[in-house]
Amino acid sequence: ACLAEEGYWHGSSCHRLTTQGIFVLQCGDPTGTGRGNPGYGFGIENAPEDGAYPPGTLAMARAQDPESNGGQFFIVYEDTTLPVQGGGYTVFGEVTSGLDIVQALAAEGVQGGGGDGAPTQPISILSVSVDD
Repeated sequence: ACLAEEGYWHGSSCHRLTTQGIFVLQCGDPTGTGRGNPGYGFGIENAPEDGAYPPGTLAMARAQDPESNGGQFFIVYEDTTLPVQGGGYTVFGEVTSGLDIVQALAAEGVQGGGGDGAPTQPISILSVSVDD
């Protein structure tokens, strides 16, 4: 909620789309490179024990280090199973409307083909609000 209130994500692009094996759109890096972070990290919480992430799941993206949750997150647009080794990925919310937009973007694919990379159709976060 703190990053949302500070406008951390305002105008940032969703830099990574994965269309093979797992089905996620990754966002939350204001630099658009996949390497940006808010300057801190935290550990894994609320990860599904079975590694199942249904469509509409919002979860934290992280590096190998289980303490590397920061500002990047992903939106699951089709049923996805992620590894549970290393702790999984922190689920923090769900898409309540607009998942069809992410699914349409995913149908356009990845720039240059392939199954992982920048989405062919660019998309950015214009605003973020948090409801309890």
